[in-house]
Amino acid sequence: MKQVIIKKGFPYVAEVPAPKLQDGEVLVRLQTSCISIGTELSGIKGSAVPIWKKAIAQPEKILTVMQIARDHGMKKALKTVKDNKEAEQLTGYSAAGVVIALGANIDDLAIGDRVACAGAQYSYHAEYISVARNLCVLIPEKLDFEAASTITLGAIALQGIRRSRPTLGETFVVLGLGILGQLTAQILRANGCRVIGIDTDHTRIDKAISLGMNHGIHTDDTDIIARVARITDGYGADSVIITAASVSDDIVSSAFKMCRKKGRVVLVGDVGLNLNRADFYTKEIDFLILTSYGPGRYDQKYEEQGIDYPISYVRWTENRNMAEYVRLIVDGNVQVSPLISVRYPIEDAAAAYEAVS
Repeated sequence: MKQVIIKKGFPYVAEVPAPKLQDGEVLVRLQTSCISIGTELSGIKGSAVPIWKKAIAQPEKILTVMQIARDHGMKKALKTVKDNKEAEQLTGYSAAGVVIALGANIDDLAIGDRVACAGAQYSYHAEYISVARNLCVLIPEKLDFEAASTITLGAIALQGIRRSRPTLGETFVVLGLGILGQLTAQILRANGCRVIGIDTDHTRIDKAISLGMNHGIHTDDTDIIARVARITDGYGADSVIITAASVSDDIVSSAFKMCRKKGRVVLVGDVGLNLNRADFYTKEIDFLILTSYGPGRYDQKYEEQGIDYPISYVRWTENRNMAEYVRLIVDGNVQVSPLISVRYPIEDAAAAYEAVS
């Protein structure tokens, strides 16, 4: 089968064996997979970074190599460094397709079912994937595979909103209107919230407004903090969700300043985090961090072994978030098609990554 592989900063398509179906997993013939610009491009760039730069950025890796040299000799240590440099990486974490085989202990899916799949350890850009049961959800016939393939991004956006505990009528600021910001703005509107979106790109702002966002602010147009204050009658936003990606510390500082007293800031994106105490202390701002797409993420028993959390204790797991995102699309509360700009066959993966980079 064909699969996208990253090596030394470059993607290419290789012919590899189809994955072996394990107990508790579902074999899926993919129809569509979604390129995540932020996460995947970061991984590609990281694979091209020279070893010496990685060592400076991650000094703990130097200690690991020194430990190997001490325990097993310099030859083994050098081989470890070389193998790491030459390593190939699988990429992709959001896809949709059709079930073609079921592993043992799967009794709630059938061959021929249409499913959306998540997980960086499963949902690769490939013709076939074998995915754990808790990382796939059924999709109805009325939902196209393209929209369903954004399942991971949608679940992340949904969990970011849940972390902020929105209530009807609150005003939210979404900082960054890439795909995560666009989905976040739409889901907040479905929650009955007013949404102010901020971005460096007028096209993204116009797109979000056309999809229901209330106000858009370009970072160069005005004093964004003062503008948010005017829109909120001087109170400030009830909550700010950061979906931007930047090394700048100014983004999180601005988020604190936009909030009303006792407001909430949720970090979904990847930004600089050198915090200034004065920005949040006097207002008693709650600063919340998002870990991917819900409870269960990074829990091997949940993701690998299929052990669910009881709904009476954990209402929204990552699987239940995925299912709810599907319902939001089917019910018309989230529009995905306008956010899809281009499509590529898997053979043209290199061109696809070049386009989004």
